[in-house]
Amino acid sequence: MKIIILGAGQVGASVADNLASEANDITVIDDNAEVLHDLQDRLDIRTITGEASHPDTLMQAGADDADMIIAVTRSDETNMIACQVAYTLFHTPTKIARVRSVEYLNHPRLFSQDALPVDVLISPEQLVTDYIKRLIEYPGALQVLDFAGGRVQLVAVHAYHGGPLVGHELRDIREHMPGIDARVAAIFRKGKPITPEGDTIIEMDDEVFFIAARKHIRAVMGELRKMDKPVKRVMLAGGGNIGMRLAESIEDQYQVRIIEHNTRRAKLLSENLNRSIVLLGDAADEELLLDENIENTDVFCSLTNDEEANILSAMLAKRLGARKVMSLINRASYVNLVQSETIDVAISPQQATIGSLLTHIRRGDVVMVHSLRRGAAEAIEAVAHGSRDNSKVVGRAIDEIKLPPGTTISAIVRGEEVIIAHHDTVIETDDHVILFLSDKKCIQQVERLFQVGVTFF
Repeated sequence: MKIIILGAGQVGASVADNLASEANDITVIDDNAEVLHDLQDRLDIRTITGEASHPDTLMQAGADDADMIIAVTRSDETNMIACQVAYTLFHTPTKIARVRSVEYLNHPRLFSQDALPVDVLISPEQLVTDYIKRLIEYPGALQVLDFAGGRVQLVAVHAYHGGPLVGHELRDIREHMPGIDARVAAIFRKGKPITPEGDTIIEMDDEVFFIAARKHIRAVMGELRKMDKPVKRVMLAGGGNIGMRLAESIEDQYQVRIIEHNTRRAKLLSENLNRSIVLLGDAADEELLLDENIENTDVFCSLTNDEEANILSAMLAKRLGARKVMSLINRASYVNLVQSETIDVAISPQQATIGSLLTHIRRGDVVMVHSLRRGAAEAIEAVAHGSRDNSKVVGRAIDEIKLPPGTTISAIVRGEEVIIAHHDTVIETDDHVILFLSDKKCIQQVERLFQVGVTFF
């Protein structure tokens, strides 16, 4: 696939990194020659220095026969105009644009073939907001991912001492939870992946990824760790786009306090939020946090544009007694560094954005892609088509399918029914199949499995 990426920032560079290893023809455009030089040193890609939306620059990049343009520059306007130029001059089939501004996103009629021809809109702020909401819903979770419209969820937890399943084999899950079907998709032990087998024993501090129907998630979590109390009080540091969206979406369910240091922004927040309490001040002010009873706060989430401030305020909130702290971190190298006993969850907008982008790039009928916490693994949802004659998966039991190493089929959604996969489960046409890949280098092999042969009409 020939793909042009506009913008070599953190998202653009990460997308290029993900796709360059998969035999794609990648060209990256940016106006910063130094950044492009560093990128070309690492990856087997082509780079062009220039303005991303200029026709001549796109022509030089080969837009006349490109399959896709991914516009992820820092400017919403540049991204939108680049898609317009690609459509008008080059008839590029697929145009993806990252658009941050709510003012644009609130008017969906702007984005159509008759107006601004953007095929796929990516809004990092909305993706991160939805992600944080799911983490608040499940207090003990490190990551919560939706599949099949939310009917199935993949959840990551730390196995704690005293959890009923800790020290037991995976095959004991059925005995511990009669009537509830779940599957452990992956285990990370001391940072390294372990392929889960029936006789695998869950150890304390293992990072366990399990998949189950949404209604069974809490029951499974209770087998791996002591269940945290439901969340009542949430404190948000930073009232920018994400902070404001999150407060709007959760203020009817929780007691929300939001700290904002900018007077004008704090006034705007107080005018637009109905039940949230807006505090003017510094989230790293120990006296302010103590005055606001930080020790009784269930979730503290730092969401400012300054990641160092986010890290420090989250660490301070944890030290002062907040039960769970989350921090928004843009720099990928910081994420694993700070996610420890001090900061419970490091939230990476890049990871959320890349997962959404990859959904639209993968071949075969892949409808959902999630990049997992450690970046090296992926969970995908693919739709099975065809028949046993022209498909490598339809009409076959799971143990008949030649899956790449480190790949497991975890669940199948058939209509409204959620089926946790076992070795003898047979895949039918139109099934939504959820797979876990501990090594994302195998993604092309998985895509080929779900491509129907040429005899299918």
